[in-house]
Parts: sequence; structure tokens; C-alpha cells
Amino acid sequence: MKEIYLAGGCFWGVQKYFDQFEGIVATEVGYANGRTQAPTYEQVRHEHTGHAETVRILFDENTITVEEILDRFFAVIDPLSVNKQGEDEGEQYRTGIYYTDTSLLPAITSAVNDEAEKAGAPLAVEVQPLENFFKAEEYHQKYLDKNPGGYCHIPGLT
Repeated sequence: MKEIYLAGGCFWGVQKYFDQFEGIVATEVGYANGRTQAPTYEQVRHEHTGHAETVRILFDENTITVEEILDRFFAVIDPLSVNKQGEDEGEQYRTGIYYTDTSLLPAITSAVNDEAEKAGAPLAVEVQPLENFFKAEEYHQKYLDKNPGGYCHIPGLT
């Protein structure tokens, strides 16, 4: 099993989107790479903690590759948008690819470079080692499964 952390705007939709693919073993939403310890949703939203709404993805690399995951990630984000995806705006909605396993870095770098070439511009997607990740409150986990028709910036998920 491998894991990767993806920030693609509101974490509700990103989680639901990735849960549909074979090889995705588990997902969990949380707050990554911020300046405070164990923030709440309200702190992330209003207190400029520096955290990004992020989805931890545990995957079976024999069934789905990191390249396939990143292709799917780029299909549902605007990689040129700074701190905004869909109707959500703010630092917590920035896009990012965070890793704990450096063996994934060549594939991540290649995917980002390919996407930048397609876009014809540098991407606003940060690529960094995971500094910290704090699981979001339980009501955020699988939110769109619990609240069908809830807000989602990814078309076709609700």
C-alpha cells in the first residue's frame, strides 16, 4: 500500500471522487501543511492557520498507479487557479500534492511537468513533503455520502 495527500479545493468532493476508483483502499479528509496543531474546521476557515483541505488516499499500487491518480486529480481541478476551486476561495482551498514516500516524487514531478506543458504555464499546485495532517471532524468524513446533493465543486458528483 502507498499513500498520497491531495488538496484540490473543498475536500468533500475530492474524497467522493477518489472513492469511486478501484484500487483506492481508503480515504480520509483533513487539514495539511499548516502552522497550527490539531486545528478545527472553524479555525482553518477563519483564523488563517495555513492548512489546506486535503484528502489522504491509501491505494494499492498493483491496481492503480500514482500516475493514474494524478491524471484523475488534474481532471477535476483548475491547476492554474491560486487559492480557489469552484466557488471556494481562500488559502485552505489551494491545490497541492503532498507525499510521505519519496519514491513517489519522480512520478509526481513528471505529472506536474506534463500538466504545466499542457497548460502552457506554471501550475499553482504546490508539491511538498507532508509536514502535518490532522483528520477533520467526523461530520466531514464521507460528507457527500451522508448529505446527497450537498455542495460540490466537481461536476456530476452530487
